[in-house]
Amino acid sequence: MPAVNPAVDVPPQAWTGRFDGDGPEHRRWWQAVTPCTGAGVDEAVEDAPAASADAPKPAALLGFASDEGVRRNKGRTGASAAPAALRKALGPLAFHLDRTVADAGDVVVSGGALEAGQARLGSAVTELLDAGHLTVVLGGGHETAYASYLGVSGSQAVQDGLRLGVLNLDAHFDLRDEPVPSSGTPFLQMARAEAAAGRDFRYAVVGISEASNTRALFDTAGRLGVRYLLDEDCEAERVRAFVASFLADIDILYLTIDLDVLPAAVAPGVSAPAGYGVPLPVIGAICRQVAWSGKLLHLDIAELNPAFDIDGRTARVAARLLDTLLR
Repeated sequence: MPAVNPAVDVPPQAWTGRFDGDGPEHRRWWQAVTPCTGAGVDEAVEDAPAASADAPKPAALLGFASDEGVRRNKGRTGASAAPAALRKALGPLAFHLDRTVADAGDVVVSGGALEAGQARLGSAVTELLDAGHLTVVLGGGHETAYASYLGVSGSQAVQDGLRLGVLNLDAHFDLRDEPVPSSGTPFLQMARAEAAAGRDFRYAVVGISEASNTRALFDTAGRLGVRYLLDEDCEAERVRAFVASFLADIDILYLTIDLDVLPAAVAPGVSAPAGYGVPLPVIGAICRQVAWSGKLLHLDIAELNPAFDIDGRTARVAARLLDTLLR
């Protein structure tokens, strides 16, 4: 795999966690993650077990320290601190993955320059994807999603004509038609970009809260052919069939998880806590289904707001979901 060192605003920092020993039987995430600095990634790949043709891709983590989109959307800011909180929650987890994981650092949005930050993150994601990584973005408000899309849509896989699907686990459509992009507009931005590129917009959402989406948003979803399941309809078997049907119609998948899809008791540390939400076991099952599909190209986790979290509860849940997705 070619060395890659994507341009970021903050280089990867040292991870920390509980120490039980140096042997592989004691390894935790903080001991397994290597800095994505070209040579560092090469060394990690060389130290990994011999790869077979069906070996999992190495994963690359990128932080997107942004809550400018949430501010524009009149939400509770604080998601810019999420990448650090997610790494802190991941660090002490036992490392059972068969793939290498590298940390590429953070893209930081400051001074309200959201669009420039999204473009920088998109470029970094494209570079890592084209170098053969499974890319993982640690957001950030859900404006993270459009940054991720820029990276995915610019990748060789999409340019080669593979059918891209976007699966969003979320209480909201995020299809707002606003003059200024925000955390509420990314999927309408994607729809317009896909149309401009002459591609079909394949977008599905699990967990939509009817009470949190206006009729205008449902109408927009209908016009765009968006597939969705309401939070109240998310029984395990119905969700499994819904996701399986969506996966059958695509070649590659971008999965985005807005943590407000979960009940507020499970994920209090978000901009807009859910009054109902989808049970954690159902969300976990989707993550396993997606991971086992072999179609996952890129994923991100968004809307973690550490300022409103309780005992790190939301960050810990996000870390578990990420660990599941990379198995």
